[in-house]
Amino acid sequence: MRMRHRQRGAVAVELALVMIPLLLIAFGITEFGRAMYQYNTLAKSARDAARYLTQKGPGEGSGTAKCLAVYGNRTCSGSPLAPGLTTDHIRVHDQISSPTTHQNQATGSGVINLVSVTVAGYQFVSLVPFVAPNMTFGDISVTMRQVL
Repeated sequence: MRMRHRQRGAVAVELALVMIPLLLIAFGITEFGRAMYQYNTLAKSARDAARYLTQKGPGEGSGTAKCLAVYGNRTCSGSPLAPGLTTDHIRVHDQISSPTTHQNQATGSGVINLVSVTVAGYQFVSLVPFVAPNMTFGDISVTMRQVL
């Protein structure tokens, strides 16, 4: 009986000691999952914008491609695909804006023109910065062949 009296509350103390690291791990996994989801969203939006540009002529459609990359539509309406994403983060390169790297690229089957869309300088903002800090993603770039 005396031993039982001394053990009162021990389980609550043990739970409190174990719960802190478990919560930190759970929040960390959740935040890195959110970061991966946003990175994947940016990569897909850049791919969609580059695919759109492959069907346009040189120098055409860069504004619409930026809208596709940021908002997922051609009219720049609605909310951005990722929080804080703006058209300032999007760079479009084609044979007009970057002639030395994107015009008349030699391949085994002839010459092609390239289009590139890059998401640069996007910062992921963590909801729990003491567990997973804010981070700036590296440039996400997609290059495709332009159909003329």
